[in-house]
Amino acid sequence: MDRGKILVLDDDPVVALSCKRVLRAEGFDISTVDRGRGALSLIEREHFDLLISDIRLPDIDGISILSRAATTHPDMDVVMITGYPTLKDAKECIRLGAVDYIEKPFTPDLLVNVVNRAFDRKGLVLKKELAEDYSDYIVHHGDAGVIGYPEGVWARALGDGLWEVGCDVRYRLLGGELVYIEFIKKADAIKAGEPFARILASSGRITDLPMPMTAHVKDVNADINDIVVAMFGRMSEGWLLKLAKVSPVSLT
Repeated sequence: MDRGKILVLDDDPVVALSCKRVLRAEGFDISTVDRGRGALSLIEREHFDLLISDIRLPDIDGISILSRAATTHPDMDVVMITGYPTLKDAKECIRLGAVDYIEKPFTPDLLVNVVNRAFDRKGLVLKKELAEDYSDYIVHHGDAGVIGYPEGVWARALGDGLWEVGCDVRYRLLGGELVYIEFIKKADAIKAGEPFARILASSGRITDLPMPMTAHVKDVNADINDIVVAMFGRMSEGWLLKLAKVSPVSLT
C-alpha cells in the first residue's frame, strides 16, 4: 500500500530519478516533472500529499511555485531543495510555509528523513508529542490566536489579562546558523517597540526583538536556549519559541 503521493519537481533528470528510486523503495507513490508549469498543471488535476521542488527552474522559480501552492493547495506540504543555498531563500521559503529546505547534493538517508518528518507532521504525530513535551516553551505557527509582528516576533492572548510573546528562529536554523537568545536586562515594564530580548547568531548578526505591546513582564522562559538545542532539526516543522508572559498596558 502506498504511504502517500509525492510530486518531485526538478529539471535535473539525475536528481528526479534518484528521488523517485529512493522514495518509491520506501513505499511512496512518486511522480516527477521538470518544469514549473507542468507541476502546477499536474497539481490541479491530481492530489499530492507532498511536493519536493527545486528552487531554480527553467520557467518558473520554485519559490513562486511554493507561494501559489500555499494558496491553492494548503493541505499539500512542500519541501524545497537547492544547489545554491542562501539565507534569504531559506527565510522566504519558511515564510511561505515550506516544511523543510535542503541543500544539494543530499544523501538518500537525508531525503527519507525529511520526507518522513513531513508525513509525521501531516499526521500530527510529531506535533502532538512535542506539544506535550515542550508545552511551556513552544507553540505551532498554525495554532489559533498566534499573531505575527516584525522581526519574527509573535504574540497570543492567554486570557485573564495575560499574553505570551515569543520569536521565530526557523529560517536562521535552516540557513545554517546557530542561535542564542538573550533577555535584555531592564525594568519589568517595556514600551511597545522597545527590545525585550535579542537573538545572537553564529554569523555574528544580532537581532533585537521588539515588544509588540506596552506591557509588564510577568515571567520569562530562562531555559529557552536548552529548548533550542533540544528542538534543533525540528524547528523547521512550524514551531515557534515562547519567551515571556506579559500583562499589556495598551495594545499597539
